[in-house]
Amino acid sequence: MSERVVAVAGLFDSAQVLLQAIPRVRAAKLGRVEAYTPYPVHGIDAALDLRRSPLAGMVLVAGMLGAITALFFQWWMTAVDYPIVVGGKALFSWQAFVPIMFEVTVLFATFTAGLGMLFLLNRLPFFGHPLLASKAIAAVTRNKFALAVEAEGEPLDVEAAKAALATAGATGIEVLSSQRELLPLQFLTRAAMGIVASCVVAGYAMYWVIKLFPVLPPMVHMEDQPKLNPQKASAFFKDSHGMQLPVEGTVARGYLPYLIATQEEAAGLVNPLPRTEPVLQAGRTAYNQHCAVCHSLLGTGRPTLTSAYGAKPANLQAQTIRDYPDGKIYHAIMKGKNAMPSYAADLTEDERWAVVHYVRVLQRAQNARDEDFQ
Repeated sequence: MSERVVAVAGLFDSAQVLLQAIPRVRAAKLGRVEAYTPYPVHGIDAALDLRRSPLAGMVLVAGMLGAITALFFQWWMTAVDYPIVVGGKALFSWQAFVPIMFEVTVLFATFTAGLGMLFLLNRLPFFGHPLLASKAIAAVTRNKFALAVEAEGEPLDVEAAKAALATAGATGIEVLSSQRELLPLQFLTRAAMGIVASCVVAGYAMYWVIKLFPVLPPMVHMEDQPKLNPQKASAFFKDSHGMQLPVEGTVARGYLPYLIATQEEAAGLVNPLPRTEPVLQAGRTAYNQHCAVCHSLLGTGRPTLTSAYGAKPANLQAQTIRDYPDGKIYHAIMKGKNAMPSYAADLTEDERWAVVHYVRVLQRAQNARDEDFQ
């Protein structure tokens, strides 16, 4: 198996001498110049003209990408693919996404830092640097400093490199060579077999640990954890009820409480819906489903119920009701009147106002004006 010269290294006694030698050796332009020191030397990066490591920028970009990815996927799941309102919050409640965004940011940044350093900056799978097998490595790891002229694609001029290092003050010069085959097939085969064997042993051992100790903390069965059944008694609350009423004064998100107490107060309400065909259709549907059974399909107050129904529904065609402003009719739907119960829980706000519009249509149909026939 042939070998090739990859570098010529020279030893120096002090960091000052090394810093003075670097520009002289670089001026010869024989190849890439690298320095190896037992501790960090101030100013050596500038002397070698090393660019700032791109690792920090790579990690920053990857972290931002992780945060955006986590935000996008959580938005898609909670607001588009499977929208569920939780606790009255908006579908896109980004504040709840922050923990997952943080975790994915760290995940992306960590993988980028590790893999980027190993494969892009350290140029793996170059597992063994020739300097590690040299005679100079013992001195470099103690109190000496090494400067190496390394080959860059083209064959290295060994004699010229030796002369440049000697001229710069190197006390010992060594030629470093490397075998062309970095990793033998036998080594790769053994490594793969070792990894597979380790995974099998670890998996089998974990299986039996969980089998023998199923409730070993922190591993517990979900059915054994404390939970509250809302339909059963609870010693946690003072009233001993598992299901609690909302806090007094609680208002549903997106709705305002109806605070008007009398019809006179409601007289000033204005119907917010336009009198359009879709609105009238919605009002007709709601009226026929909830109102017609008592007030009749035409609003005459003649119920379709038998005589066993003792109440007397209002005649919506009466002049008194026709003179009502829209707000009074809406208030009757909200609060009820006489024997009529409240329909606030059965109709939405838009459906209530649509019923008011439809009642006006019924009144106009039974009390047409001359201009209606022109």
